[in-house]
Amino acid sequence: MNAAPENRWESTAAWNELLAGLGELQDVFLTGDRAVSTETGVVNGYRMLATILGVGLDIYLYPEKSRPVWVDTVTPFRRDRRWGGDNTDAAYGFTVFDPERTYRIWGTRNDSAYFSVTVYNEPSPGAWSDKVIGVVNDSDLDFDDDGGFSFYLGARKPAGYDGPWIEFTPDTAAALTRDYQADPLTGKPVEWHIECLDEPDPVVRSDAATAQALRSTLSWMRTMFMIVPMSIQERTDEVRLGLGHQTPDGVNTVAEPYRVPDFNFGWSATDATYCFGSYDLQPDEALVISYRPPNSFRFWNFMPWTEYMAGHNAADGKTSLNNHTAVPNSDGTVTIVISRSQLAHPNAVTTLDNQRGMIAFRWFLADEVPAKPVVTLVKAVDAPVAIT
Repeated sequence: MNAAPENRWESTAAWNELLAGLGELQDVFLTGDRAVSTETGVVNGYRMLATILGVGLDIYLYPEKSRPVWVDTVTPFRRDRRWGGDNTDAAYGFTVFDPERTYRIWGTRNDSAYFSVTVYNEPSPGAWSDKVIGVVNDSDLDFDDDGGFSFYLGARKPAGYDGPWIEFTPDTAAALTRDYQADPLTGKPVEWHIECLDEPDPVVRSDAATAQALRSTLSWMRTMFMIVPMSIQERTDEVRLGLGHQTPDGVNTVAEPYRVPDFNFGWSATDATYCFGSYDLQPDEALVISYRPPNSFRFWNFMPWTEYMAGHNAADGKTSLNNHTAVPNSDGTVTIVISRSQLAHPNAVTTLDNQRGMIAFRWFLADEVPAKPVVTLVKAVDAPVAIT
């Protein structure tokens, strides 16, 4: 019998590491202290594995730093882009940078209620960001009569340019766009473009670079599975999200709202305020949430996630609310009703029969941190059906 040929390709070794890593990651939700206990939890685990494998390859294997393009990481309409605390109202795009180069971003705002570009570092290959390099949001921009905008970012500010500018640091790695729509089913999203102002590098696909990209993908996926699935097995358990975010103690409650500091974990937005909670609902139960929005803000939204911080597509059902779709009470507060099926309240949202998961508020450009929302567990038949 002939001996197996010696493997001389580093990319082959990295590919085999990635395949083995996928098997290890499935064990996170099948065994141990974070094993899920429902059929939905198991199948959502495999969907999450497939989703973040696709996102990971999109952001590490395929990009060319001198030939940037925006790739979808979150959209309201792709089931393979429901991950990482996505939102039904939002579309996110991702690109990578060479910190020695300069770039121009331009586009048209269209029906966006809020949009921004946030630039992040990468501490090491495949490691999640821990620092925001800079942010430009729509409040910083000037628009032409058609809603067009343009700004620069990079290593060298163009001569004579005095508009919005993000100066790169040596560890600058990537950017994420955020585009929030009042109604993604009818609104036209931001039209994004990007170009590198420097001469592009030749397109070279080396063994070493491919191996590094595959290993970065696996490292990035492993960090995601340090967060998910959340352990929401018993109503006395402590819910874990962690890794830089404030989380609730117990289930069917929320943590204190908080602003994102300059120190960042993952791809959080520093002009956002967050509030996370959890739910564990029987078919005949509902959560009633009451809160008062900030005095001033650009946009807020709310939605439930699965145990994997994943939502649903915009057309799947009423699974989210924002300040354009929510109906306030006469005193300015907002009441939200969450259940596994669709209830009658104007601000009722459904988990689409998902029993356990997280709930999330976001407020952009808020002038204050809102008070902690009040959460009450009730029987679905006792949930409110009208505003007050």
